[in-house]
Amino acid sequence: MSTAAYPPQAYAATLAGLGEMTIHRLVALLRDHTPADAFAVAAGQLPPRPGGLVARVLDEPKVRAEWRAGARPERVGEVWARCNELGLMVTIASDPEHPPVLAHDPLPVPVLFSLGDRTLLQGRRVAMVGTRNATAAGRHIARMFGTGLALAGVQVVSGLARGVDGQSHLGVFEAIDRRGESGTGRPVAVVASGHDVVYPREHRALWQRVATEGLLLSESPPGMRPEAFRFPLRNRLVAALSEIVVVVESRERGGSLLTAGMAADRGVPVMAVPGHAASRASLGTNGLLRDGAAPALDVGDILMALDLDHARQLNGWVDARRPPRHDDREVLQVCRGEALTIDGVAARLGKSLLDVAMALARLEQAGWLWQADGWYESLDPPQRHC
Repeated sequence: MSTAAYPPQAYAATLAGLGEMTIHRLVALLRDHTPADAFAVAAGQLPPRPGGLVARVLDEPKVRAEWRAGARPERVGEVWARCNELGLMVTIASDPEHPPVLAHDPLPVPVLFSLGDRTLLQGRRVAMVGTRNATAAGRHIARMFGTGLALAGVQVVSGLARGVDGQSHLGVFEAIDRRGESGTGRPVAVVASGHDVVYPREHRALWQRVATEGLLLSESPPGMRPEAFRFPLRNRLVAALSEIVVVVESRERGGSLLTAGMAADRGVPVMAVPGHAASRASLGTNGLLRDGAAPALDVGDILMALDLDHARQLNGWVDARRPPRHDDREVLQVCRGEALTIDGVAARLGKSLLDVAMALARLEQAGWLWQADGWYESLDPPQRHC
């Protein structure tokens, strides 16, 4: 079968698994080219857009070698066959079926793999996050909250990790077992590996049940292992898909606090369960409360907060990016259509390197610019390709 016979999603899925591929590089490829042409660019069969971020990235011999080695025509068929074998739905940012709230996220999702019922994203959604090493009390609260939210018809989002994540989804299944699926919220899990690479292994049964009765999402194509860099990306997807993020237990550092920070950056309310001041498992949650997060003492607190805020329901797209500051707009403007270094921007505008570096950092954090290998380029809304 020739590669021309494959749908755009097959090329995008294959690109997502290439060595030296990052979210920024993948978004730039799919923004500048159709998926088939982007694949040809990676394979060295078509030139990238002159002066663009992809052209700058391909100046690196390691990137060029990895992409050309992986972008083999037969690989498209192998990846697409595996996606079909697993029953995965694959969407790219230009697809109507792609979750609208992700399209204008500060760090968009260029390719999304899912197994289960994507219509669950049209309902109310609360993320439950917390430490993997949860205390007995933390596990009990997570399970209780999961059950209560599901009985109220709310989807429970998590990263399907050990501890709080897994317990919250077990609580959802308790509600389903008690009442059935009709009118009951269901689990939505975001994982940091391909759908055929279960992590943690002891969650295999839970993983399969989420995929069967809920929704299992990943940015990783089949076969991808849960490498360390994939977990922060997973956490930002948990935050981006949720209307509220509830932190049950957290130490002073950890992924759940990162998720809370990513939620705050997107305007998603963060709630936290208070804990004993002497408990290390509550240092993070108590810190969130000190910094202004709302307390979640019971499910009623969460439902009350959820009912007051309908802004992130997935009936339409949400641009979660903060508007650029007035004095940053000229920096953004010079990066439109051409990738530039800090030195290049400073030379164009006649500004100091320090002022330009700070502006570029603000614009990148807010999602207005991409940066790869020291080159900056504006990020316009994804184009729709046929």
